[in-house]
Amino acid sequence: MSRTARPRHYLMCRPTHFTVDYSINPWMEPAKPTDADRAVAQWEQLYALFQQLGHTVELIEPLPGLPDMVFAANGATVVDGTALVARFRHEERAEEAPAYLEWFRSRGYRAVHRAEFTNEGEGDYLLAGDRVLAGTGFRTDRRAHAETERVLGRPVVTLELVDPRYYHLDTALAVLDHDEIMYYPAAFSPESRRTLAGLYPGAVLATDEDAAVFGLNAVSDGRRVVLPEAAAGLAARLRARGFEPIGVDVTELLKAGGSVKCCTLELRGAPA
Repeated sequence: MSRTARPRHYLMCRPTHFTVDYSINPWMEPAKPTDADRAVAQWEQLYALFQQLGHTVELIEPLPGLPDMVFAANGATVVDGTALVARFRHEERAEEAPAYLEWFRSRGYRAVHRAEFTNEGEGDYLLAGDRVLAGTGFRTDRRAHAETERVLGRPVVTLELVDPRYYHLDTALAVLDHDEIMYYPAAFSPESRRTLAGLYPGAVLATDEDAAVFGLNAVSDGRRVVLPEAAAGLAARLRARGFEPIGVDVTELLKAGGSVKCCTLELRGAPA
């Protein structure tokens, strides 16, 4: 099958202050040593790869005391130049939101909205064609979905997460192209599994092993799919569908419960 890669525009944040000194998800173990230099080196490879693939990457300044700011995907959702900035559930990340508000405003975005209800940006909101797939269950408030539909002007499909290891939608599902996704069924409620099966009967399904190495926390440009290198089985299934999987090592960042997609916020459309 012929696939077309389309240049993308991303926002990222260097993990200058990376550490794990609190726990707000099952992957975070403050007693386990972390290596900030290794985290930066892995992130730099990802940053360089996106540029080598022809994508535009902008940066937001990392702030001291906010070690999870590297996970830029959580900062906002941007569609047609409109930015809906996150409202974080945990106080440890709350001060990231003002930094994203300031970044978007300073870059000429006029349509910048601070979420009224808790939502954690592209962690729980994934644009698939004309619809937004929206996660809930652990972080994003279900009430935020109606707000997102109103602000971004796209229909929202609510998906309930039930496994705390996959606390954001982008840890259990990835958009490959307009109408193609891959996901881990066991992360979702029975009703949401039925919804996904109805909308995407030909989706790529991840195994337990693929999900456990955050293989679904991936970024696709329509042909090239950047994902953790440990997700070998998932890469093989993507290759069989005509995609070009590119494995990267971001294992240090996984200690904080994040991987490729968590580091990558897509900026869609010129500032509105």
